[in-house]
Amino acid sequence: MTVDWSALPDLASRRFGGSVVAANDEFFAERENLIKPEPPQYRPHTFTNKGQEYDGWETRRRRREPGDHDWAIIRLGIPGKVHTVIVDTAFFKGNHPPFCAIDGCSADGYPPPTDLDWAPLITRSTLAGDAANVFTVDSVWRYTHLRLRIFPDGGVARLRVHGTPVPDPQWLADVPFDLAAMANGGAAIRCSDGFFSPPNNMLQPGESRFMSDGWETARRRDNGHDWAIIRLTAQAVPRVVEIDTTHYKGNAPDRVSVAGVDATHADLDDDSAWHPVLPVTDLQPDTAHRFRATADRPVTHLRVDVFPDGGIGRFRAYGHLTANGTEQLTAAWRAARPV
Repeated sequence: MTVDWSALPDLASRRFGGSVVAANDEFFAERENLIKPEPPQYRPHTFTNKGQEYDGWETRRRRREPGDHDWAIIRLGIPGKVHTVIVDTAFFKGNHPPFCAIDGCSADGYPPPTDLDWAPLITRSTLAGDAANVFTVDSVWRYTHLRLRIFPDGGVARLRVHGTPVPDPQWLADVPFDLAAMANGGAAIRCSDGFFSPPNNMLQPGESRFMSDGWETARRRDNGHDWAIIRLTAQAVPRVVEIDTTHYKGNAPDRVSVAGVDATHADLDDDSAWHPVLPVTDLQPDTAHRFRATADRPVTHLRVDVFPDGGIGRFRAYGHLTANGTEQLTAAWRAARPV
């Protein structure tokens, strides 16, 4: 099955709590730049006492250590299955590494970098300078850390690790949490429109930072309305729905409704299977709204209907997993544990 990596979260991103916990060298540019969420930029004439400062991670030149290499260790903000890795060498032209390799590790708790056990994820591969080097990963395991190795030295602007979150059930069972959050395994799987920005943006952590950081549709010129279907972490009962239109001032939806369905017993395409979770409700622009769910039934998916169109910065659905949902989540987590 072909996976659309562009629709998957960047598990390493600082936005999700990723961290570059160690590197053997960062003489010219800091290791933390690797996981910055924004695209790399070229800043001409930004010279320090060490030379031109690049927006990335850059090590010094190796001279007398043939076969040796530099490395950086990234703790993923969201542990999960890795599908695509992008080693972006943007603006590194005469100083990019000619080769790289990536190793993975699955660890419990918060071990120091020296206690991690590595397994190959991407074997030594060629890198192009000033380019987004894309690598497809064929693995079914859940990873918590990655190690980027560059041969022999040089600069990498960004490391993107797109994959599927696999949350640890011990932190989600028996407690209320955001069932729709990408960090907890939620995902927008369908939508009517995402012209200005995709619906997965609604499920990011923290407050919406600016208008394009949420989900925004084109202006409708017909009698219909827009919608997005969100797959929750697992079967659960939502209790509170949060719809945040922050930064959407002249383009917030006029009204919204939320419906739910349990896909373990019904088809998503069967309109009669959906039941109301929030009736059609007026929205205000640039406002964080909170509503009590009107239904007390287990669901696996929620459908957000906006009338007629517009933008939502963040969508949250707080509730508890059912016993069945906890079993589903635990089974998925165990199946993804490396042998």
